[in-house]
Amino acid sequence: MPFIQTHDGVQIYYKDWGPKEAQPIVFHHGWPLSADDWDAQMLFFLANGFRAIAHDRRGHGRSSQTDTGNEMNTYAADVAALTDHLDLRHAIHAGHSTGGGEVARYVARAKPGRVAKAVLIGAVPPLMLKTEANPGGLPIEVFDGFRTALAANRAQLFLDLPTGPFYGFNRPGAVISEGTIRNWWRQGMMGGAKAHHDCIAAFSETDFTEDLKAISVPTLVMHGEDDQIVPYADSAPLSVKLLRDGTLKTYSGLPHGMCTTHPEMINADLLAFVRH
Repeated sequence: MPFIQTHDGVQIYYKDWGPKEAQPIVFHHGWPLSADDWDAQMLFFLANGFRAIAHDRRGHGRSSQTDTGNEMNTYAADVAALTDHLDLRHAIHAGHSTGGGEVARYVARAKPGRVAKAVLIGAVPPLMLKTEANPGGLPIEVFDGFRTALAANRAQLFLDLPTGPFYGFNRPGAVISEGTIRNWWRQGMMGGAKAHHDCIAAFSETDFTEDLKAISVPTLVMHGEDDQIVPYADSAPLSVKLLRDGTLKTYSGLPHGMCTTHPEMINADLLAFVRH
């Protein structure tokens, strides 16, 4: 399996599919998942002539189960190390949830010529946590609850989230996929408990306002209006206002995990954006 080693000795696993001369699209997964969460997008873009790349964030999936560096600056530095190693140029970077924060932090700091476009999907920017400056955010007690549940019984938490709010399977009339739930659990349990615990602060307390302002490439912001994990009103519309060249695409009734529940819709809109 392909890995790169970061400056602090961490092994980062990645997939790199397709012709090396094709335009690369790099996928950044959410907490507490892995590159496997992008299967539907990787196969689709590979079939459409792109070079499809996805990595497991440090502490997640097949990467090292780190007890340090589980915060956004290091996550972005790890991405920079990967893009340098693969010498990616004019790449599209697409991030879901926590991965959207990672994309914002990386793209804002990327070397010239590395990034052509960015996509934020159900993403955590600008800031999830409720503060005086962000009164529409979620209170710290929500994230403390995640930390408590993870420390008490991570395996049960990682069943409860996909069974309920992540995919909207708790909504009346939802078509529930047992395979999707099990796959979420499988990915989550591959990672390290310490890294997952630390990452809760990384995705909830990191303020991406200045990152969004610094991004100059065209950026598509996609968000389900029934997102129960990253509430729509305090995320996507605020991010678009901060971006220099942002486009907002919303989806009525779709959940946080819409890339998995509605890949045909999301993939088509992603393709239209990257080809435009």
